[in-house]
Amino acid sequence: MHLAKQTIDQVDLRNKRVLIRVDFNVPLDDTGEISDDSRMRAALPTINRAIDEDAVVILCSHLGRPDGRPNPAFSLAPVAKRLHRLLNKPVVFVDDCIGPKVESAVKQAKPGDVILLENLRFHPGEEKNDDQFSSQLAAFADVYINEAFGTAHRSHASTVGITKYVKVSAAGFLMKREVEALEGAVENPTRPFVAILGGAKVSGKIEVIKNLAGKVDKVIIGGGMAFTFIKALGFEIGKSLVEDDMLDLAKQILKQAMAQKIKFYLPVDCVVASSLEPDAETMIVTTQEIPPGWYGMDIGPASVRLFAEAVQNAKTILWNGPMGVFERDAFSRGTFALAHSVANAYAKTIVGGGDTALAVYKAGESESMAFISTGGGAALQLLEGKFMPGLAALPDRPY
Repeated sequence: MHLAKQTIDQVDLRNKRVLIRVDFNVPLDDTGEISDDSRMRAALPTINRAIDEDAVVILCSHLGRPDGRPNPAFSLAPVAKRLHRLLNKPVVFVDDCIGPKVESAVKQAKPGDVILLENLRFHPGEEKNDDQFSSQLAAFADVYINEAFGTAHRSHASTVGITKYVKVSAAGFLMKREVEALEGAVENPTRPFVAILGGAKVSGKIEVIKNLAGKVDKVIIGGGMAFTFIKALGFEIGKSLVEDDMLDLAKQILKQAMAQKIKFYLPVDCVVASSLEPDAETMIVTTQEIPPGWYGMDIGPASVRLFAEAVQNAKTILWNGPMGVFERDAFSRGTFALAHSVANAYAKTIVGGGDTALAVYKAGESESMAFISTGGGAALQLLEGKFMPGLAALPDRPY
């Protein structure tokens, strides 16, 4: 499985001004410190390649949702500090991403220097994919590299518009790995191929289920979305999360899975809580005995054993979505136990980004996974087989 787009190793970076769109949309804690820099680390091979080629490296990214105007809470200044540590070299931070300040920083830069621009989304033109903003962003670049898989599903100035104004564009190493890992798993998996889908809603994963339908050998469903399927089978689910408008579709999916001889696993037990309060009473019940008025919050121990067995002989595992409300200790066991089972399976393990990546990291199993995507929404869209504007804007592979 090869990315059909031109990549960084196919373009000449030597002594060029290289603008790299990175995804440094990292989580910050209450003190403004970066709590997880894995997205930054993932971009280092691409940044280092440009430094090694004596390029002037200009990095741009968004952070959070500042709604098109400057907001100090979303400044990339702390990111510049962390990047200095990760690269072990100075990083020049410019408090704008277009205009005279950027021009002056680029003019003063020597080959191998690294410049980080301020949050792209401080300008409304970024999310509007505005032509003028795109050309201003491109003004100081000879080469454009898109390394931001996490925003490849968005049609923004820094992912799409800019490609019209820079002579040479290409995908970075991380973008290449992301697309090849996710597409490769779906298009050409080593079998048995097991898909684990969790998270809150069936509606959010419906296109993924449809796209994977003819390709997987087993599907494991957990998280809030499982209760829509359990209700569709005619069982009481108490006050658990449900999408009533999806019940018919859930029945259809179950029927289709049977017809296609896909093994379809649903939780057989769950951890329920009497309310959504942190100190609520909890108990473990079978999924056929959820008491009225109680909330399903996690898969139970029997489901953990069932799912562990289901992944044991897998050769490819694709996991997108947690098994329960893992952010709360009382309901994290199901997700963490599954993370251990997936890590221990002798399989190529691919984790779709977002919550699942965080859960695997919290379970201490991130090192054991073959690939962890850096993009939640982008990974989902790719798994749905949908159009990716940020990818489409790049030129095709020359050979």
